[in-house]
Order: sequence, then structure tokens, then C-alpha cells
Amino acid sequence: MTDRKPTAAELDLLNTLWRLGPSTVKDAHQAMQADKPTVTYANVLRLMQVMHGKGLLVRDETQRSHVYAAAQAQDTLQTHLLDDFIRKAFAGSGKGLVLAALNAHVSDAERDEIRRLLDATHDEGSRDA
Repeated sequence: MTDRKPTAAELDLLNTLWRLGPSTVKDAHQAMQADKPTVTYANVLRLMQVMHGKGLLVRDETQRSHVYAAAQAQDTLQTHLLDDFIRKAFAGSGKGLVLAALNAHVSDAERDEIRRLLDATHDEGSRDA
């Protein structure tokens, strides 16, 4: 795994590739234009080449049009980025992250849903004990 962190633009492209699967530059460009109509083919090509160099993408060169894919599964990279963020921004406290999210970014309905999920998890844990 690479220790190079993806930029915001690289994360956008990774999200596109995770959704599409292995893709040519043309396919990725067309998919990205739905959200960002100003993105050019040349920008996507250059970004994919840079990301390949950083180890964020793998490239299949056996076909005329190279096919790119994310080097890591979405959940693997997200977990790595989250671990790094928690360590840096919350002094390693997952609880600190959760409390900050609950205080600033969760609606009352989402809070109720989280409470139900926690209660269900707690009930399952009690039965296993």
C-alpha cells in the first residue's frame, strides 16, 4: 500500500472508479462529467497517470486503451485515511471523532437511528456473553 494520501481530486476519481470498476480514461471522464461538466479528458488522463505513479491506481496495458483500476478496495483506503485522521485530528480518540460528528453533523432522525443500532448491538452482545 502506498503511504501517499490522495488529494480531493484524486478521491473524486477513486470514487468514480470504485463505482464503475476498471475503466478507460474515456469511461472515467464521461462518468466524472456528470458531476463536473468542466472536467476535461486531458485533466482526467493526467490525473490517472499521476495516480498510477503514486501507486493509487493500477493499469492494464494489454489493451489498446489502457484500463485503470483503484489499487485498493474502497473500504481499505477509507479505513486507512480514517485511522490517520483520528490519530492526527483527535489524538487517536475514536470517541472524540464520533462525539464531534454527533454534535455537528447528525440530524435528530439520524441520532435516533444510531441509538437504535447501538441498542441492538448491545442487546446482541448481552446474549453472547
